[in-house]
Amino acid sequence: MLSVNMIVFGVIILLIFVVISKSIRIISESEMYVIERLGKYSRTLDSGLHFLNPILDNVSKKVSLKEQVVDFDPQAVITKDNATMEIDTVVYYQITDPKLYTYGVERPLSAIENLTATTLRNIIGDMTVDETLTSRDVINGKMRLELDEATDPWGIKVNRVELKSILPPVEIKTAMEKEMKAEREKRAKVLEAQAQKESAILVAEGEKTAAILRAEAKKEVSIREAEGKARAILALKEAEAEGIRILNSSSPTKEILALRSLESLEKVSQGEATKIFIPSELQNLTSLLAGIREIK
Repeated sequence: MLSVNMIVFGVIILLIFVVISKSIRIISESEMYVIERLGKYSRTLDSGLHFLNPILDNVSKKVSLKEQVVDFDPQAVITKDNATMEIDTVVYYQITDPKLYTYGVERPLSAIENLTATTLRNIIGDMTVDETLTSRDVINGKMRLELDEATDPWGIKVNRVELKSILPPVEIKTAMEKEMKAEREKRAKVLEAQAQKESAILVAEGEKTAAILRAEAKKEVSIREAEGKARAILALKEAEAEGIRILNSSSPTKEILALRSLESLEKVSQGEATKIFIPSELQNLTSLLAGIREIK
């Protein structure tokens, strides 16, 4: 009989332990629990220690409030110019309302994937291939706005949408590669032509500078030569003027003037002088010689 009581007591202790373990809930940070009572939504528990009624309350869903990333499979979409593109999208979302997330939609991730596919088809359908390849930021922004608005009743906030990859058809890809190659060759030729042009300009400028310097040097030499000749002529004129002044100051006689005239004639004959002094009073060479004899 004692053993039966011990068994009953042990069962009671076990039941109490189970009840307590079911009643106590410790929720970690960034998590929330959706609680139902008798199958109906009761409340949402945030992080911390909580006590539940183990008989009436039930944890319907554990929700993480962390930002989550979902990489969906590539979707085949048709552009405005009837080209089929394979686009791989990545969606960054966060649960903001655990109750709406629990009761708003069945299989939320599948719903987001289908919504992403339809939204992407609508956006790409209004764009050409070139616009699709060059407008990633525009597509990302449009998709984020539309997905965020559509998922708001589900308690989900779409923070960001990224186009992970855009794969055009093979023929378009080949044409694009040829176009890129032609563009690179064009840029190379333009750069080469620009370099040749700059080189020719530099050579021409160098030749121009050299010609200017040579002309300036020649001009400087001509100026120096002209200045030298001018100084020589000026010195000669000054010497002649000084000789005339000295001659005038000595009150020369007719006979001396005649003698100087003869010296000048002699220098002219020898090529040493181009100017002679001949008195205007002398009428003929005979009177000049007579005057010379008188001097002697």
